[in-house]
Amino acid sequence: MADNILAVNDGNFDSEVLTASKTQPVMVDFWAEWCRPCHMLAPTVAEIAQDYAGKIKVTKLNVDEAMNSSTRYGIRGIPTLLVFKDGQVVEQIVGAVPKDQITKALERHLG
Repeated sequence: MADNILAVNDGNFDSEVLTASKTQPVMVDFWAEWCRPCHMLAPTVAEIAQDYAGKIKVTKLNVDEAMNSSTRYGIRGIPTLLVFKDGQVVEQIVGAVPKDQITKALERHLG
């Protein structure tokens, strides 16, 4: 995992995502080890973490290890990217989508 991507789980989700999203947007990549599209999306997520360092906090959550958080946000398919702002989900992107589709969604929540 890239240096600037934080692994979150059920134990630290509230502090690292919900509370943190009150100061800057937080993107959570819901993924699993066995998910091929998740692995295809991983380099894009790493690039976004690099490109938006200091503007958006990028995290990854393994759905097999953090089932409570996955269930809480209705994650049914992975990869799913959720963007949180002020403790609320403001954007949801499902599937291994192109980088420009993700960056367009993120840009709406900056500033």
